[in-house]
Amino acid sequence: MFLHGVETLEQDGGLRPIALLDASTIGLIGTAPGAAAASAASLSLGSAAANTAIALTAIATGTSGNAITLALVDPGAVTSALAVSTAGTAITVSLATDAAGLVISTASEVIAALGADAGAVALVTATDGAGSDGSGIVKRTLAPQALTGGAAEPFPLDTPVLIAGSRTEAAGLGATGTLPAAIDAIFDQAGARIVVVRVAEGADAAGTLANVIGGIDGSGNNTGLQAFLDARAKVKVRPRILIAPGFSENVAVVADLIGIADRLRAVVIADGPNTTDAEAITFRENFGSQRVMVVDPWVRVFDTLTQTETDQPPSARAAGVIVRTDHEKGFWWSPSNKVISGITGTSRAVSFALSDPLSRANLLNENEVTTIVQQDGWRLWGNRSTTADPLWAFLAVRRTADVIEDSIEAAQLWAMDRPFSGQLLKDIRDSVQEFLRGMVARGAILGGRVWLDPELNTQVTMKAGQLFVNYDFEPPAPLERLTFNAYRNGDYYSDLIAQAAA
Repeated sequence: MFLHGVETLEQDGGLRPIALLDASTIGLIGTAPGAAAASAASLSLGSAAANTAIALTAIATGTSGNAITLALVDPGAVTSALAVSTAGTAITVSLATDAAGLVISTASEVIAALGADAGAVALVTATDGAGSDGSGIVKRTLAPQALTGGAAEPFPLDTPVLIAGSRTEAAGLGATGTLPAAIDAIFDQAGARIVVVRVAEGADAAGTLANVIGGIDGSGNNTGLQAFLDARAKVKVRPRILIAPGFSENVAVVADLIGIADRLRAVVIADGPNTTDAEAITFRENFGSQRVMVVDPWVRVFDTLTQTETDQPPSARAAGVIVRTDHEKGFWWSPSNKVISGITGTSRAVSFALSDPLSRANLLNENEVTTIVQQDGWRLWGNRSTTADPLWAFLAVRRTADVIEDSIEAAQLWAMDRPFSGQLLKDIRDSVQEFLRGMVARGAILGGRVWLDPELNTQVTMKAGQLFVNYDFEPPAPLERLTFNAYRNGDYYSDLIAQAAA
């Protein structure tokens, strides 16, 4: 194109910053039969003193009722009949007039007319307002009046709902079921973002368990645990720490959670059976996943509703400890040896001493069961997942790798579908290298490097639109065993003699 002048062509090559993705959102599933229901919109017109009060309530609950309007219209003509018409969600009542053109419709007559119109009946119910007998002559409205106060169900069944660190947001769950206590347990440790999935209580324990496990309903919607997979689409966050307090002592629940955790790059905090150490170890043997941590025994908590101490599953508090550790130290820190708040003890005693290999705590840890010990407060004690692969034995290492891999992947949208060029390859490589360098500076990894392997990136693969970028890194393992080598040294006697002779 011809140009006699000056132009600017923007060049967008260069490094792209890689944002560190969240690692600390909890996914929580459970029951809350006392959860708040959806509310219907309503409208009050007139006054009780004049006996003209009319109360309208939307038929449908939820926010849709807030779109309904009602107008009481003076037709401006003589001897007009009372009439109701609807257009969409707009209801218009043309009031009756006498021979002089004065409005003569009473509140009771308006209510009756609304109840006789099919369009209005589909939208609202109309009754006398409190303290009114409906005998008063109504007045026209200056403008259509909207119903207000309609609200959706705050925690619909089998639907992920985000609680962004506020106990107030959780109030809609009520006080019964497993969810309210779990929310309280988490917030005892730290403010946290929690993706809540509420399921219905079944006719019996087996029915409730089936609702928790869930699946896909007849409409193709995810239910139960599977609803965690919808979180990113519906609430824009991905749960990374999955818990099911009150249900995850069941092998079937944990087995399904593992599959979901694999897809989400999440971890599962499972509750042990809360019986004996031997049975806790047996329970752990059901799993071989680097994404599962089993915690046993349960914890003792003072219940303000019953005003007694009760046993509660430890998973919610363990998840809260992980979140607090992430916030205060970093996602690469182990939650082990961190204080658990809000508990008065454990359901059974767990013997512990730092240097006692025969303690019950050490027995549980040796068999990949995290436990709770008393040492300057009640502490979560244990680093290990249930995997048989020693490379991924530590849960903190697994979580660190997840965050790094997710962050690198999520930051590459800009590069997709661009034509190959030397600048493109350099920008991808150097962006990842800069990210790894930042992770080293923070202490999240010990080192990391990026390279393009010519044996993988051949003419054939690149003609097919594929690029292979290799990188390595190493998360820091937690210090699990500290050994001091102590020696006797008789030479110090010689020093003693020398001092005395001086």
